[in-house]
Parts: sequence; C-alpha cells; structure tokens
Amino acid sequence: MLQAQHLTKQYGKVTAISDLNFQIREGEIIGFLGPNGAGKSTTMNIITGALAATSGDVSVCGHSILEEPMEARRCIGYLPETPPLYPEMKVKEYMRFVFQLKRVPMDRQFTEVCEKAGISGVMDRTIHNLSKGYRQRVGLAQALAGNPPLLILDEPTSGMDPKQVTEIRSLLLELKKKHTIVFSSHVLSEIESVCSRLLILKEGKLIADDTPEALSVGPQSHGTLILEFDGNEQAVIEKLSSLNGTGRIRSRGTPEKGCHEIEIDLVSDTDIRRPLFYAMAQLNVPILGLRYKEVSLEELFLTLTGR
Repeated sequence: MLQAQHLTKQYGKVTAISDLNFQIREGEIIGFLGPNGAGKSTTMNIITGALAATSGDVSVCGHSILEEPMEARRCIGYLPETPPLYPEMKVKEYMRFVFQLKRVPMDRQFTEVCEKAGISGVMDRTIHNLSKGYRQRVGLAQALAGNPPLLILDEPTSGMDPKQVTEIRSLLLELKKKHTIVFSSHVLSEIESVCSRLLILKEGKLIADDTPEALSVGPQSHGTLILEFDGNEQAVIEKLSSLNGTGRIRSRGTPEKGCHEIEIDLVSDTDIRRPLFYAMAQLNVPILGLRYKEVSLEELFLTLTGR
C-alpha cells in the first residue's frame, strides 16, 4: 500500500528527517508518533506530495510520488492538523467544491461521506460558525471524498468533545475494512485503542516500528517480572541477583501487611521461573504472585524519545 524509501528532508543545514524506510500494508491502522519537531508532519507532507523530499521516494498503491504524482495523490485522503477549509463557505458548498476538485461524481457517495463524518446535520451552516470539533469533521469528510484507499490523518480528533472522540474512534475501526490509515496524535490513549502498529520518530529518525503488544515490554530488551512474596525482602533480592538472566532488582513496596513486591528486569531469553522457584524454596519464602509487567504506551513513548 505505502512504501517509503530513504526519505530525507533538509532545510538548509537543518535535517528534518533522515533516511526513513518503512512499509505499510493494506488494512493496517498505523499510529505515527513522535514529540514535536520529530518530523511527523514533514513525513506526511512528503507522502501526500505537498512537500518535496531532498532525497528518497514514496510509493502509494504502486505509484511513485515523484514519477506519477497525480496517480499517487488519487490514492490518498489527507487531513492535516489544520483542515484546509474555506470559512466563508457553507458546509454543503465546500463539500461540493471538494468533490468537483477531486473530480468525483456527485452520486450516492456524497451523502455517505457526509453521514460517515457526522456533518449531515450542519450542511446549511457556514464553516466559520462551526465549533472546532465540527470543523475537524468537515476536514475528515473532505479526506474521505473519492473513497481513497489510503487515509493520512494528522490529529483528527483535535477540538472534539469526549462523545465525538469516541464516535471517531469507532469510525476509524469501521474505515479499516476499506482503507489503510496512518493516524498521528499526541493523545496516546487514542493511538492505543485503534492502532495495530506503531511508527515512532525521534529527531527525524525512525526509532521503533512494531505492534503495541510487542513494544509494551518496555525499554528492557526482555521485559520485567513482578514478584510478590512473604518474607525478608533484602534476602530475596540478594538471592535472586545471583540468578542467570536477572538484571536490576528493585522494591515496589509492601502492598499488604507481611507482603513485599519487587521488580526483576530480565536481561536474556533465559526462563528464570524454575530457578526463581527453587531459590525462593531455599529461603523458605512463599511466592504469592508472579506476573509479567506491561509498560503503558505513555511510559514507552517517554522512554524511547528521551522525554
């Protein structure tokens, strides 16, 4: 569906993105993440043909954005962070203009697009008088015009109330059946709820490309175990520190009277459950719980981006 090859963009001596390479398959919802200034908007503008790369190329549905720009753009629906709206127009006038601009017939799809984006009830209102949330909806409707196979959405829920955000999440999951979606947002809970894969940028470079589940093990290469037990905490930490495959061990406090919790970072693929059990048996300390720690997307993002 989409392939970026060695994308680089320089503004004078400043490098906005550097040698980006990634592929997006049909039917995926990709979370495109990074702190401000990481190069997300630059990359999306290059993908859509709004900005020329210094070097590299993007292929959309088999069409090079350099060699076949019109064919590639026909495959893309783009909602930038600031929707490309004409505030003096009424919503229906603007949507007719969009369909004419994209050379899409004014058939049944016009009504379907407006209903999907939730703007059917404001068609006779002037865009200037709409709330920010509804302006975002109009921007989403123009991206859907022409039924493009690839949607690039930059902060699509900006300015929406919680009910509208929930509706847009449901819409994205419904759109996944017919569209591939690149979804950029600073609201990580939205990304986590709808995206099947994450691309994370830092200082113009791709630093992570995987599913949320695979990345949820956190910054440690092999994850973290949480051990709950009833016994001498210091003795347990000293004993487990000698096991092959364990890294840093730290206390999580005493959640219940007589109980302790510790976190054990794993530094290899060695399965330490049996050695851990025997070590605790030697100390005569009962194990009350053992579970794998999942790191939230917020923690992962902050760790990877160094924030």
